[in-house]
Amino acid sequence: MTGLDWLEAFRQQREAAGLRRSLHYRDPDHDGLLDLASNDYLGLQRDPRVVAAAAEAATVWGAGSGASRLVTGSTQLHRELEQELAAFTGTQSALVVSSGYLANLAVITALTTPECVIVSDASNHASIIDACRLATGQTQVVAHREPAAFAQALSQHRGTSARDSNHLGSDHLGSDLLVTDAIFSAAGDAAPVAELADLAHTSHAVLVVDEAHALGVVGHRGQGAAAAAGLLPADDIVMTATLSKALAAQGGVVMGSQAVIDHLIDAARPVIFDTALAPPSVAAALAALRIVITEPDLPNRARANAAHLAELATSMGLTVTPPDAAVVGITIGSAQDAVQARDICAEHGVRVGCFRPPSVPDGQSLLRLTARANLSEPDLARTAAALAAVARSLTGSS
Repeated sequence: MTGLDWLEAFRQQREAAGLRRSLHYRDPDHDGLLDLASNDYLGLQRDPRVVAAAAEAATVWGAGSGASRLVTGSTQLHRELEQELAAFTGTQSALVVSSGYLANLAVITALTTPECVIVSDASNHASIIDACRLATGQTQVVAHREPAAFAQALSQHRGTSARDSNHLGSDHLGSDLLVTDAIFSAAGDAAPVAELADLAHTSHAVLVVDEAHALGVVGHRGQGAAAAAGLLPADDIVMTATLSKALAAQGGVVMGSQAVIDHLIDAARPVIFDTALAPPSVAAALAALRIVITEPDLPNRARANAAHLAELATSMGLTVTPPDAAVVGITIGSAQDAVQARDICAEHGVRVGCFRPPSVPDGQSLLRLTARANLSEPDLARTAAALAAVARSLTGSS
């Protein structure tokens, strides 16, 4: 007997529920499959300009950053990327960290204290969920995309809290937070950011928007959901994002007022204690950002291809959430059926994502297709054949 004997029983339970996971070590060309599973929304991951920037940075700066941001990990490349991201999104300042996961962790834990409330959308990303768990503030999870539920949770907390939100003294520490994904990572639907921003402003709270799936895709220039809604600049809005999706690199960023960024440098543990993002990743993201700025049609093409994929799936009788960016969610139902559908797509030459609990609620497993700006007509035709095969398998037709 050992203290880990329970692992076998756990594995068997996951197997029976269709929830076993495993790593797949692909080759450089995705094993010959059309990649609709990654988050390379603008098709820049292998762009020669992005790759060359990363290679040059590795030669000049080295493979790694060598230390945390506060020691020697902050390079001139970090400064350039932060300045250009802030200018692009219309915020005062930006701070690069080593992942989007840590960006959410930094903001949510550093801006709250025990008397604060964090109101979080039920469909928020795991990084937000984990940040809420680690924060000292009290978390209230509310119905998906329901501003009224955010308002009710905020009001209920303040009604039972000793704190009076209308008379915040200068000695008060911490902020009440409203936290949402801009584009939800599984279904691809958009948050009501304008309504939430208005609630935050009138309630003296702070809106935190995770732009991971919106930056580089949403808005006519890809500036993200908050910018597209005309909300920036604003002192009471903080944005987080990854550099690993539309910007084709690695890392994360927080964007907001200079006061927020200064506070994170002082107080956010992921900033203080984590090794800084490696210079090659910084340079790659910077090169990708400059491409987005000079080729503003890329976001439009990614969204158009997502709409086309959704139309294909809908025409075959599949249940699709209308995409608000580049993510197309096709609800399958059971985890076992979703795994089978994913495998059918692979057999037809298309790699898609397969989201199962706990990434989605029980009974709502789905296929997740991510459109890219550079999808071709043959790519779309191949995907149509794969989705047709999935539809046949679900209806039992041959």
